[in-house]
Order: sequence, then C-alpha cells, then structure tokens
Amino acid sequence: MRPDGSLNAGSDSAAGAAEAPYDVVIIGAGPAGLAAGLNLVRARRRTLMIDSNRPRHSATLRSHGFITRDGVPPLELRRIGREEYEAYPAAEFHMGLVRTVESLPGADGADATVARFTVSTKGMRGEKNRVVTARTVLIATGLAETLPALPSIRAWYGTNLHSCIACDGYEEADRALALIGETDDLAEHALLISQWTDDLIVFTNGVGQVTDADEAALAARGIRVDRRALTDVVGERGAMTGIQVADGEFVPRTGGFVRPRYEAAAAFAGALHPSVDAYGLILVDQQGRTSVPGLFAAGDTTPPGPEQLLVSAGEGARAAVAINRELLGALATHPRVNLAGRTEVG
Repeated sequence: MRPDGSLNAGSDSAAGAAEAPYDVVIIGAGPAGLAAGLNLVRARRRTLMIDSNRPRHSATLRSHGFITRDGVPPLELRRIGREEYEAYPAAEFHMGLVRTVESLPGADGADATVARFTVSTKGMRGEKNRVVTARTVLIATGLAETLPALPSIRAWYGTNLHSCIACDGYEEADRALALIGETDDLAEHALLISQWTDDLIVFTNGVGQVTDADEAALAARGIRVDRRALTDVVGERGAMTGIQVADGEFVPRTGGFVRPRYEAAAAFAGALHPSVDAYGLILVDQQGRTSVPGLFAAGDTTPPGPEQLLVSAGEGARAAVAINRELLGALATHPRVNLAGRTEVG
C-alpha cells in the first residue's frame, strides 16, 4: 500500500475502496485538464492528474487566440499550466498511460461521498504502474487524429499545414493555400479559410465529399475543388512548395490546412459505457457530466470535437465547478438536471 492510500499494480483494487480515495482523477494534462486541475486544487480537492505526454498538437510551433498567451508554443503552455497546478498542496501528477477506468464493485454511482472508480495506469519515464481509487473522474484526453495517407504530410504539419483554421488562419493570410481532406465537411472548412485568402484549392484526394451545389458556391468565391488522387505534399529548403497530383501535375501551394479524421482518445473508459455520439465523442451536459454518475469529460473529447485551446480550458474550468459541487453531496431541496434533461432531486 502506498502512503497516499493508492495501490501498487497487481494488488486487489477492490481493497482500495476502503482506503482514502482521490477526490478527483483527471486524465489528460492539456488545457481542459490543467484548467480543471487548477480550480480543483484551489478548492482543496485531493487531485491526481495523469498524463502520457503525447499531445495531439506536439508538432505545432505556436498556438494563438489564448488570452495573455497568444503565440506561445503549446508545449510551453502545458509546462506553465502544470507548474501552476503542482504549486498547490492538494495536487499530484503522475506520468503514465491510463489502461482502464472501472466502477468499483458495490459502489453506489449516485453517492459522491465514497470511492466509485478504480483507475489503472502503466507508468512512464521511470514511474511505477499504479491502481488508484477516486470519487470522481474527469476525462480530458482530447482526440487521436488520422491524416490523409500522404508520405510527407507530417513533415509540414504544424509548420506549413495546420488543422485549426481559427488558430492559424491569420498567419497563412494572402498566400496560395491548399485544403486537404477526405471528409464530407470540406466545403464548410473552405468557406472559413476564404476570409484570409483569395487563392485556395480544395484537394479531396479522390475521397472527400463536396456536393455539386457546394462546389458551385465555392467557385463563386474563387475557390477551386480538385477531386484527383494525390501523391504527396512536397517542399524544399524547409518550406512547402506544393501538391503532387497522382496524374503527374504539380500544383504550387505555399501552405494551407488539413482536415484530419478524429476519434476520442478514451478507449480506457470502454467498460463504463458512457453515451457517445455518432463520431464516438463523449456526450456531456452543460457542466461536463457524462451519462455515468461521477464521470465527467471536457475539451476535445466531447462534441463538437477539436476547438481552440482557450475553449477547452473554459470547459475544463466549468467541469471543475460541477465536480466540486458534486463532491459536497446532495441537498434534497436543490434539484439538478441530468444528461437527459430530466430533473433529479437528492
């Protein structure tokens, strides 16, 4: 048994329910998790933050639109946030990969005064595996992304090619841009990009869907749709120069955007069966509650998916307020609204 009441990996996790659980286990140390963690430790909630140090935006050199931090590297933002969180006595950080989150046998999901979950991790960077118990869990792991299968696309991702239009549109203004994607929402993305450039080509790689009506509307704005299969994104001297089409044509482009396919990075919670949407994103109410009592989610792992870092941080802070309130227990005269919109009393 650890001094803090957690268990070593391989121990009987059910026995941990009799030990002091964490008030909150936060999975993910991105903007949502860090904002939640900071607010929770300031409320003196014993909090364990778990992170695998595999952020989706690790290739991005600068992030924008975050008040007081415009232009800061995302990794620097995470470093500052972690330092602020760990400055509080109630904070603990564990470098690890979460393997499972499960309900404790016999735990009443509605009772926030007792441990309801076990969280199992694989330690990283020399840290040991752990199994801990928690009264509440916040999933803030964001998304896993899949880019179009072009050999060199990763070489330009985060420098000349970006996924967040609101984050990087200003820096790409007035250039010859490409939008590369294989999804059915390319027209909407192209429309957003058009406010920064009048030289944009949408590349579907023979897969992405743009309706004839949308193509006509884009053409009226000077945006061309290229439906041909692509060979690669190419460049020289550290700068992107264009798109190589499978039929041999080279299309000059100096930068642009890519539309990845996304999925929630939360397979570890599968045993809890939280409600998800058609894309696998975890459904939450306005306070971040999932369909599983005591389980919360915030940030990109919830609909609508990828958003600006500032938005994710706000969602994390809002979830922290709801978690802190839930840990105080219910008052019979104060109803709350559940995920389905039904009022619950007590």
